[in-house]
Amino acid sequence: MPKNRVKLGLMGAAALVATLAPAQAQRPEPAAVRSADRTPVPIRRIEGVRTTMRDGVVLVSDIWLPAAEGRYPVLLMQSPYRMRTMRPFVELAEFYAGHGYAVAIQDSRGTGGSQGEFDFLFQEAQDGFDSIESLATQDWANGRLCMLGYSYLGTVQLLAARERPPRLACIAPTAPAGRYHEEMPTVQGAFMLHWGLNWLRTWADDTESGPNQAEVDWDAALAHRPLITLDEAVIGRENRLYRQFLENDTLNAYWRRISFTAEDFDRIDLPMMLTTGWFDGDQHGTLYYWRGFEARRERPRDAYLTIGPWNHAQTFMGGRDRMGAMPLPANSILDNRAMRLAFFDHYLKQTGPKPAWARVTLFVTGADIWRTFDALPVPDEARRRLYLSGGGDANTLDGDGRLSWDRPGEEPADEYVYDPRNPVELNFMKTGLFGDLRNEPQAREDVLVYSTGPLAESVEVIGTVTMELYAASDARDTDFTAAISDVGPDGRAIILGARPVGIVRARYRRGREAEPVLLTPGEVERYEIDLGAIGHRFLPGHRIRVEISSSAAPFFNPNQNSGNPVATDTEWRTARQTVFHDTARPSALLLPVYEAE
Repeated sequence: MPKNRVKLGLMGAAALVATLAPAQAQRPEPAAVRSADRTPVPIRRIEGVRTTMRDGVVLVSDIWLPAAEGRYPVLLMQSPYRMRTMRPFVELAEFYAGHGYAVAIQDSRGTGGSQGEFDFLFQEAQDGFDSIESLATQDWANGRLCMLGYSYLGTVQLLAARERPPRLACIAPTAPAGRYHEEMPTVQGAFMLHWGLNWLRTWADDTESGPNQAEVDWDAALAHRPLITLDEAVIGRENRLYRQFLENDTLNAYWRRISFTAEDFDRIDLPMMLTTGWFDGDQHGTLYYWRGFEARRERPRDAYLTIGPWNHAQTFMGGRDRMGAMPLPANSILDNRAMRLAFFDHYLKQTGPKPAWARVTLFVTGADIWRTFDALPVPDEARRRLYLSGGGDANTLDGDGRLSWDRPGEEPADEYVYDPRNPVELNFMKTGLFGDLRNEPQAREDVLVYSTGPLAESVEVIGTVTMELYAASDARDTDFTAAISDVGPDGRAIILGARPVGIVRARYRRGREAEPVLLTPGEVERYEIDLGAIGHRFLPGHRIRVEISSSAAPFFNPNQNSGNPVATDTEWRTARQTVFHDTARPSALLLPVYEAE
């Protein structure tokens, strides 16, 4: 495997800091423009405000607020990322303070200047409740508070809201996580190796010196076994959370502490502004929350969902002029800062007009248009099947794999050999997360490629895409991956979806709450691989493509095919994989096709 040294953080601030720049609103809302164009007032800063939690632990915040004495509505960002000294977030706090708010940036328990031990999200619900009730009653606060922030900072808002603090008036979660074991730390059973190591070592470092920014040698990391001791090899010491994530591999009591139930959704009745992106790694969590709120006994009256053509960091900043290898038009960029201000002015400060937004606003790439709906899934959506087809030689881009709207007849299966010591590489240093995947990795014999012919008419897809795969393996456990792309007339293949590849680990095929069940070698199984939700129009002359394989390193740890416990396994073996596409086993890509007019 070529040298591949990358630093990635699915729930981190690093990507945001690297891409932060003021977004220019090309689709402004009138209320947002009026709010943003007001002349800012002079501001002041109060450093080191101490808030005592119910167990005696003290959390530290810095406060930005108007210079004039008075009581102001409060905006709270709770973060493990030491944001009180990060210039982009200081500027964000200054912006909202200049528009009449007291803005608190608080270090999470066990990070920055706050006391205690960092414990991922598990302590954030109670700490959120205590912080809200204390900060909203300070001499400079008027008793009303709203939360904002993205990723980890988005998730804590929902956990705090579940506790129903009386002074919490609204929330604005951007890219919150919440669909554990379908979003993190595993995806359908496959451990997110790059996140499990990178995020924990980079942002959960408990030293005052700050995050560990050293690069990971992924060649060494991928060769190291067992996985349970990889923290010592990469981080330099045992990491409690890394090991707990590996050991708690299903949605058990460990994870249910922060997993929402129907009763939890019923408990929250706050105005909310949810935001995600078609390329956001935490899209699954955001849509999980949205659907949970929509399914409650009484649908929230003041809830908004925006989905843009954005990656994780861009969900908070409103976008850029391209996503990986896909250029984007100016109208795809929103001034999210001003839109949040309009939301706060109405629901927190209670001075501005109600935002005139649809409940659901989403951008369709390919068509390059915004669409608005009252609900998601969108109306008039029909799930259509694009069937895998071919003569049994779909290996590589030059094979005979096809996608067809017609159900297959009796066709020979496709086969490949998967060697976990030579996994398919997702080399982000070359392609970015959503780059041009032509010949990378489509030239490999262990990758099956299926494409439509050039489309005669547009195909617009809005919603979750699923790969329904009938496959067999001669191993007791293995992985199957799938990726969908739009292939232009020039041959450029642009990956689509919330992550570059979907995956299922065979022993977890029965769901995230079920006990793992190993395979019977040679027995055909039906797998559903979640590729995330997309909003994309495949244009005439373009082709739809799907790739099937068994690895995506270092994004996921390569399955060693042994059937042994994943955390302690030291055995390696190759696996012969068979993918079926015939009358009885019609493997297909399920597309939620939207008939616009």
